[in-house]
Amino acid sequence: MNKYEMLYIIDAGLTDEAKEALIAKFADVVNNNGGKVEKVDKWGVKKLVYPINYKTEGYYVLMSFESTGALVDELKRIAGITDGIMRRLITKA
Repeated sequence: MNKYEMLYIIDAGLTDEAKEALIAKFADVVNNNGGKVEKVDKWGVKKLVYPINYKTEGYYVLMSFESTGALVDELKRIAGITDGIMRRLITKA
């Protein structure tokens, strides 16, 4: 298993409960598919460098985890179809 980091931006307009639900959703996806979440860093609301869908702020979250390559592909797929996720980037640590 390799170590990865996933940085994703949640729509800042969502409620705090909705943001926490999305954070828990991605951690559960990793844990339920044989991976291990090492750390979830909530950076909070930051100004975006450029507008995304006419929005200028986003809630940044950095998740460090261990998993296989197949799980990384599944995370990319889930993040791509989840409402409220503006952008995501997964890199090998």
